[in-house]
Amino acid sequence: MKISAFNQMIASRRSIYPRDYKNEKIEDEIIWQILNNAHWAPTHKMTVPWRFKVYAGKGREELGRKQAEIYKKVALEEGNFLTAKYENLAKAPLRASHVIMIIMKRSSAVKIREVEEIAAVGCAVQNIYLTANAYGLGGYWSTGGVTYMEPAKEAFGLAEEDRLMGFFYLGKTDVVMVEGQRPPIEDHVEWMSEI
Repeated sequence: MKISAFNQMIASRRSIYPRDYKNEKIEDEIIWQILNNAHWAPTHKMTVPWRFKVYAGKGREELGRKQAEIYKKVALEEGNFLTAKYENLAKAPLRASHVIMIIMKRSSAVKIREVEEIAAVGCAVQNIYLTANAYGLGGYWSTGGVTYMEPAKEAFGLAEEDRLMGFFYLGKTDVVMVEGQRPPIEDHVEWMSEI
């Protein structure tokens, strides 16, 4: 790959929302390649803290049902239940070809700070984003919905020390990814060559 093409791919990486996906299935081989690339993310002391649960086909319906029920339980307890949100959580996974649950699994064998594990999972997700972009797919990392609701851990089989870090939606799209906007890099760098 030419370095200019690589640089352009990074600059054009964007979140493409499920509303912009076509009703077409992504080939499972591509999903496996996306996950394999995620698996090459940096990981301190080789703890490999990422875990992925892939929801496809009818599995998306089950994910939607679980999300809606978790939300309903929490929202009724807090007194802020919204029927529209309940219905949206049930239907949201059906807008994507695949939904990847992103989990940070704490290492019990090696003691390192949790922030290192979270950073490693973030790097894995960046690899998912870049691979999806390379394939011309839409991708969106959602950390809303039930991500931070405590009952989600038990419902999805996570251990107490693990973290649910969101859901990555993938779909075929006609959206053209173009270079986005950022302030100048010089505004965010302090160069320390002459002290």
